[in-house]
Amino acid sequence: MKDNSRPYSFQKRESKALVGFLLLLAIFMSQDLRAQAPISVRGGNPTLSITTGLPGSEPIPVVNTATSIRYRRQAQVSKITVRTICTPQNFTLKVLATGVTYGVAAPEVTLTNGMLDTDFITNIPNSGFVQTTVTLQYTASATFAQGNSAELGNDVHTVTYTILVQ
Repeated sequence: MKDNSRPYSFQKRESKALVGFLLLLAIFMSQDLRAQAPISVRGGNPTLSITTGLPGSEPIPVVNTATSIRYRRQAQVSKITVRTICTPQNFTLKVLATGVTYGVAAPEVTLTNGMLDTDFITNIPNSGFVQTTVTLQYTASATFAQGNSAELGNDVHTVTYTILVQ
């Protein structure tokens, strides 16, 4: 009779180990899915310095396209908004989404300190893609009266992109 209970006991322990392994696997898989954010900015923090101009004219605007946004498909039609915080803000900074294939890019957005969230990419479909990347085109400009980065230093913006249900 002891011989019959040993295999049963062994099988019972093996089942518990398998269930424990499956639970551990499920935890790792769910952490992996959570690690993939629905939106991320790529390319680091760009520096745009307004330092040159022609005599008798306004400083030359500076354009940077070294950064991008990667966003994932959401369960519902969604949109991306943008806002900024920059105190003090001496110059004009604008951003434009280029190369948008899933959604509709808004016109160029002027980033102003303390602004409310402003639509940046709208009508992002909830099917037909998993994730996509669009280029961010930042343009910094100033008037002669505003000065330049060499005299006043650069504005430091904290730009926030948010994806939400439309």
